[in-house]
Amino acid sequence: MDLVAVVAIQIVFAIASLVIVSAGLAVVFGMMKVINLAHGEFMMLGAYAVIAAIKFGINIWVGMFVVAPISVAMVGVVLERLFIRRLYGRMVDTMLATWGLSLLLIGIVTSVAGNTTSGISAPLGSFSIGAYSVSNYSLVVIAVAVVIVVALRLILVRTSLGLVARGTMQNPEMADALGINPGLVYSGTFALGAALSGLAGALLAPLTGVVPTMGGAFVAKAFITVIGGGPAVVLGMISSSVLFGALNQVVTFASTPVFGEVALLVGAIVMLRLLPQGITGRFFKGAL
Repeated sequence: MDLVAVVAIQIVFAIASLVIVSAGLAVVFGMMKVINLAHGEFMMLGAYAVIAAIKFGINIWVGMFVVAPISVAMVGVVLERLFIRRLYGRMVDTMLATWGLSLLLIGIVTSVAGNTTSGISAPLGSFSIGAYSVSNYSLVVIAVAVVIVVALRLILVRTSLGLVARGTMQNPEMADALGINPGLVYSGTFALGAALSGLAGALLAPLTGVVPTMGGAFVAKAFITVIGGGPAVVLGMISSSVLFGALNQVVTFASTPVFGEVALLVGAIVMLRLLPQGITGRFFKGAL
């Protein structure tokens, strides 16, 4: 029974991790149709932001939930205005541009912080379930994932800002005719996606080594989750995270983490073969 409880917590943690990793990309790609290959580097910037905040004596939680998201959102606004704004509607060009931005960000951070691995310890300690020990920080990650999902849903459905953003993405010309500034909406939406990416990097910093190239370990999972979820931003992210996170963790417990990663990839390939429009494109059409 103890082992079952531990496995259940780890499965939920894996699902929550996928939600956190893919939330920023779900906003940018799902709403704006921008293939942001620099998503992993935004996470990397968030991880370094929380490390820098701690070095300056800022509380780790303030660094994670305030400094990292705001810092990366500011970087996202600058990059959107300088580069990405000129490429909306040109997905291939946007993909190439963000790939170049990812290399640029890696180079800048490497020149400043070096190519050595940094890290911070996971706070809060652990608790015991029988003979097994579970990190309290994993519960924090799960709670944050729930908050992100609920907040995104409420913002996109229940607030005027969310309705304006969705309407502008669907028809920017009509929004402009109604007196809405599409450029400002695009910048704000991209900043939200960047902030979520920075938050993800900050939250994962205590769980993984922080190095300038760390984004590559997450960007593939994020794209698999978002594309597998289909057109619905929130529901698609949740459904694919549940599927892939549970599959990854079950196979990991049954064998090794390597086979868990392979199972996730194979599962994504099979699912996209059977459901080329994603989960929500097949089962939850019209959902958000």
